[in-house]
Amino acid sequence: MTGQRSAVDRDQPRVDETDPTPPATAATAFLGGSDGNATYRDAIERARDVLLESFATPDGPYAGTDHETLRERIADLQVVPDDGESIEATLETVADEVLADSVRVHDPGCVAHLHCPPTVPALAAELLLSGTNQSMDSFDQAPAASVLEERVVDACCDLFGYPTGADGVFTGGGTESNFLGLLLARDRYCERQFDRDVQTEGLGPDAVSDLRVLCSDAAHFTAEQAAHHLGLGEDAVITVPTDDDRRIDLEALDSTLERLEADGRHPFAIVGTAGTTDFGSIDPLEALADRAAERDLWFHVDAAYGGACAISDRLRPKLAGIDRADSIAVDFHKLFYQPIGCGAFLLRDGDRYRHLERNAAYLNPERDDAAGVPNLVSKSTRTTRRFDALKPFVTFNALGRTGVADCVEYVCELADAVAAEIRDEPALELCCDPELSAVVFRYRPDRPAETDRTDRSDDRGDSPPTATLDCVNRSIRDELLADGEVILARTEVDGTAALKLTLLNPRTTLSDLRDALEAVIDRGEALETNREVIDSA
Repeated sequence: MTGQRSAVDRDQPRVDETDPTPPATAATAFLGGSDGNATYRDAIERARDVLLESFATPDGPYAGTDHETLRERIADLQVVPDDGESIEATLETVADEVLADSVRVHDPGCVAHLHCPPTVPALAAELLLSGTNQSMDSFDQAPAASVLEERVVDACCDLFGYPTGADGVFTGGGTESNFLGLLLARDRYCERQFDRDVQTEGLGPDAVSDLRVLCSDAAHFTAEQAAHHLGLGEDAVITVPTDDDRRIDLEALDSTLERLEADGRHPFAIVGTAGTTDFGSIDPLEALADRAAERDLWFHVDAAYGGACAISDRLRPKLAGIDRADSIAVDFHKLFYQPIGCGAFLLRDGDRYRHLERNAAYLNPERDDAAGVPNLVSKSTRTTRRFDALKPFVTFNALGRTGVADCVEYVCELADAVAAEIRDEPALELCCDPELSAVVFRYRPDRPAETDRTDRSDDRGDSPPTATLDCVNRSIRDELLADGEVILARTEVDGTAALKLTLLNPRTTLSDLRDALEAVIDRGEALETNREVIDSA
């Protein structure tokens, strides 16, 4: 990049204060103008080439580099050098030092987390929204973007069966959406129960000590995180046991509600989960809606994972009852295949946003509200937000509803197929039948050699010691990651280590997963041969 000032020049005033002129770098460092546009075109083309060559082309989900090596290597990089270098040279550095050691989410062997490969239409949209840099807090910063976000939110509300008057906003993901739901639930309850406006008066003593949220013990940790951020403390979240299908146990929920009321506590919200992180389990949403309605509790559904079922005619029945939720968290950067971060918070009754509203004269004055100007800052806990609604808009229009639904349905079918393979493999143990696209299993060290392969559903022999299961399964996962062969998730089931396939990639095949399972078995058998590893457990 030309126009850099020398060290001597930098010690002198840049311009005559009475007649300031732009720095020389401005002509090429920013979009707009012939020089800036030409520089942008070249930079984007080079960035595209670097991405394809260093990230999208290599095989395997990860290079296997450990964190200590990465820290040592990246510590040598200059972050804020005195003088810049060409964009080409900078991108080459990024390619060598960052992209080459990034997780390739598009690779069929990347099956660990709810971390999806984004669609090409969404990547194109990402380029547009980054280049235009619209700020979604006020209409005068993002006119068309504000109106389009409203339109996309309306379509999402329709998708989940919400009535006229529903509303919502785009968020960074499920954490923010779950927080918004519980924030509005808390403020609504305090207004009704204690005649208290939390926004202006803060929490009273009753609210601080007695408010309670109920969810299953398999719910996402963000329920407790939200309680902390809301000033209630994590102890305000009461977790209810799950049943054999890893869904909230309704009898346990009923007894918990009765106990809390008898103790003088104030349950104000029930959180249902449509797609738990480990098992993809979906709580009985209709039954939870009934219980919330009976006690006038807020019903929030965390559908960050399973909400994508709404796009599919075949899978939508799994979400029966979600249309009765007061609020819904949905992530587009999971099974809707959008780049991070992209989520939405949907509100069944848009009037309840009044608990969150505020006005600033410089941003969203009250006269704008009266005129219907869409200043979206009043719907969000953030001020500056990206135009993320453009990504699903472009994807849905490019692929169509059925195109997206086909991808969601495929990975769920793939989960069922690989679960069947695990059931038939004596070296492996399936921990639960998949509900969506997550498959949790274990390698079984010291299994009986004569195990019957045809019918092992009720008798799998004596279980190995818990410490051995933990040691071997954790080691399998770590070794596969270190070799960059397969990226598996790790979790615990009933206090014991387990492995997990999280299937989001429509390019992954059953053959790919068979290779992954074979790699697990090979590693497990090698670890069993090394008795020092087993004995150390």
